[in-house]
Amino acid sequence: MRKSIDLGLHDQNGWPNPKELEHYFLGPQGYYWSGEDGSDSAALWAKGVHGTEHLDVGKGRIDIELLIWRNPDFGVLLIYSKWGGGVKEMCSSKGNLTHLRERVRSKQGTLLPVGLFIPHGTAWEAVKEFHGNRRRTSNQH
Repeated sequence: MRKSIDLGLHDQNGWPNPKELEHYFLGPQGYYWSGEDGSDSAALWAKGVHGTEHLDVGKGRIDIELLIWRNPDFGVLLIYSKWGGGVKEMCSSKGNLTHLRERVRSKQGTLLPVGLFIPHGTAWEAVKEFHGNRRRTSNQH
């Protein structure tokens, strides 16, 4: 399985220790993934989970993606996807659904639903769980 992460200017193969990511979620308001580029989005990827790393895309390989957007006013939006090998899953965080029709623009211009943003601390717990689950997944076949 190949793991990678994109946190603005902090791109790398493999995943860092969760302690290295914690400040991105629990740091001071207005502090985004990388103070150097001011990005408000991040992503974690795992390609070839469940022992499918030797397979090609569309030929049985299973990939996982966690997309993350942070907004100082609304919190964090998480979107999880898993696809390939007959699997198609997608889910998102769920915040205050009375605001679902309201939108906010990311720094890149993407319109995002306000009602799906959750508090920063809640998002951090979810990302830690995602990190832990993907580590366990790499040992399953």
